[in-house]
Amino acid sequence: MKIVVLAGGTSTERDVSLSSGSKIYRALKNRGHQVILLDVYLGYESEEPAAETWFDADIDWDRDIQAVSAEHPDLSRLKDLRKDGGRSMFGPNVLALCNMADVVFLGLHGANGEDGRIQAAFDLMGIPYTGTGYLSSALAMDKHITKQFFRAAGIPTPAGITVKCGEKPDPASVPYPCMVKTACGGSSVGAYRVERPEDLQNALEDAYAFGDDVIVEQYISGREFSVGVIDGKALPVIEIAPIQGFYDYKNKYQPGSTIETCPAELSQELTEKMQHYAEMAFEALGMRSYARMDFMMDSADHSIYCLEANTLPGMTPTSLLPQEAAVLGMSFEDLCEKLIEVSLK
Repeated sequence: MKIVVLAGGTSTERDVSLSSGSKIYRALKNRGHQVILLDVYLGYESEEPAAETWFDADIDWDRDIQAVSAEHPDLSRLKDLRKDGGRSMFGPNVLALCNMADVVFLGLHGANGEDGRIQAAFDLMGIPYTGTGYLSSALAMDKHITKQFFRAAGIPTPAGITVKCGEKPDPASVPYPCMVKTACGGSSVGAYRVERPEDLQNALEDAYAFGDDVIVEQYISGREFSVGVIDGKALPVIEIAPIQGFYDYKNKYQPGSTIETCPAELSQELTEKMQHYAEMAFEALGMRSYARMDFMMDSADHSIYCLEANTLPGMTPTSLLPQEAAVLGMSFEDLCEKLIEVSLK
């Protein structure tokens, strides 16, 4: 198959996406596919060789991809790398090559990639892609809307409020400790734990740097888990235990920062309950193909809370979905093939 792997982009998860894209690219190349890895924003500006021969060209498309750094990327200089000024989300030759492909594997994360905009554009252009559709992508990207859908479907989620930039939350509505996080962020960028009322405003201002809507929700003290769902069926549960702090950007992507156990050491009853909630969330948001749901379990009473849904889960060397699939005997290459299969179906 001719496959374009799209990664990079303009979100705060850009570096993670490039790492995901590189790993997907290598896996699909190893399976004999004709694969091109593109940064959706920067594209490919060279005129040699001619674009129509790129799938056959001997080009190492991920030669410049680096490991994910401990800090989220500085996006302020990204436009300077585009000769055309970067007005369009799609870089040079991106759409032309996607039109030539049998399928586009979306290795994008965060805004302008995981939020449904690119999916909608591809739907209008008739370009097949991996992952769920534009509407469920948009719903899952906004944690405020996601939580409303969870509550309507009977899926437990932490209590909380949404605060818009410039507003002051009612002090009586904020539990302590609490989590403050941007409503449309990912990879725990713009997420802060707040212990005291006097620290709330600073956390809100920091979170507003990533978006105008901020979630303030109860902090669940306990164990953290994740459950992937492929074609409506839950994968084994994985537990995430950061060595220090909570599961923030650094702990997610720096090897050795987190202990991950799959299958998680849970009773069969709790395992099946969490998997059931993951499948319910998948259905409630109208998803198709695959996704991943994140959970907390209260250490006191073992209550389970669904935090959010990820419509394009990470596919980096430390990512969770590949670890869950491996427990079922599915190699990373098998997983990439499977995700294409269920998406095209």
